[in-house]
Amino acid sequence: MNYLGIDIGTSAVKVVLINAKEQPIAQVSIALTISRPEPLWSEQDPNSWWQATYTAIDKLKQDHPKQLSQVKTIGLTGQMHGATCIDSKDNPLRPAILWNDGRSYAECDILNNHSADFKSINGNMVMPGFTAPKLLWLQKHEPHIFKQLHKVLLPKDFIRLKLTGDYASDMSDASGTSWLDVEKRAWSKTLLAATNLTADAMPIVYEGTAVTGILKSSLALGWGINTAVKIVAGAGDNAAGAISLG
Repeated sequence: MNYLGIDIGTSAVKVVLINAKEQPIAQVSIALTISRPEPLWSEQDPNSWWQATYTAIDKLKQDHPKQLSQVKTIGLTGQMHGATCIDSKDNPLRPAILWNDGRSYAECDILNNHSADFKSINGNMVMPGFTAPKLLWLQKHEPHIFKQLHKVLLPKDFIRLKLTGDYASDMSDASGTSWLDVEKRAWSKTLLAATNLTADAMPIVYEGTAVTGILKSSLALGWGINTAVKIVAGAGDNAAGAISLG
């Protein structure tokens, strides 16, 4: 039994293959680029994350076909806070607005002074890096995009969608959006309403170790994986780093 870990980083997608004793078998890293079309902006094409992920796993198939065929579970982690806006056909509506994008500072002032009380419910002041102010910025500056919005996903959860077809996230990544009620461990209707959204636009949230779906059979066949592979919720990169440090 082997495991596959996928990390959607800002500078690269990294895929690691490990055995049941948590010993690394192989790792592949595919570099990513960041677009900065305006001051304070930082964006990436979500499809570039998927292309890098697919390429990395294909490389493992070429170099370690037997070990890859024995993968039973895939875990996901990645850069937090990024606003990945998709339409009803699961296509990105625009480049993802990343965690290090600072354009939504004015929207942060609006939300931090909102009667919804983000700090009490979510546990944090709203900052430009978080997801909620990005969506408020989108409504004001790109309303045509906002009108087509079907789901808001975090970067690693866009890859989950590609792997399984499911809209899902974990608690740690969800908490970094500013929309999660951390006490109830669920999306806050109050906080979502402050940005003119509802829970319908959100993925289902799971605890990090929970199984959120099964790898698509077409992908399993293409990568030479012989059995149904479980995809677990995973964690945002900060939470995953904390776990790895004990």
